[in-house]
Amino acid sequence: MARWVVRVERGGPWDWSKDMRQQEGWDAHATYMDGIFDEGFLLLAGPLEGDRFTLWVVHADSEDEVRRRMKEDPWAANGMLTPISIERWTIVLEVRDHRRRRRRPARSRHR
Repeated sequence: MARWVVRVERGGPWDWSKDMRQQEGWDAHATYMDGIFDEGFLLLAGPLEGDRFTLWVVHADSEDEVRRRMKEDPWAANGMLTPISIERWTIVLEVRDHRRRRRRPARSRHR
């Protein structure tokens, strides 16, 4: 399995005067997100500055799988969330224990 970075655009019937949690269909979307997080498909997600876009990091076999799983989101059908880029991501450095960063010798670190 690979990791993928997905840039998602908010749109369609998104009500810009309301917070994300006040949008129509929030409960169904939140249930979907909790489910894919618990399964290990979704690793990270959140809005980017300006709130028009969100960023997801997912764990999947292929871009097709990412697209298929994202279509299951209740906010996908009406265009509230649309993936605009899906890129495979090769992680070079990763924090495995958030309490203690593991460091490699300086000569092996990617710069």
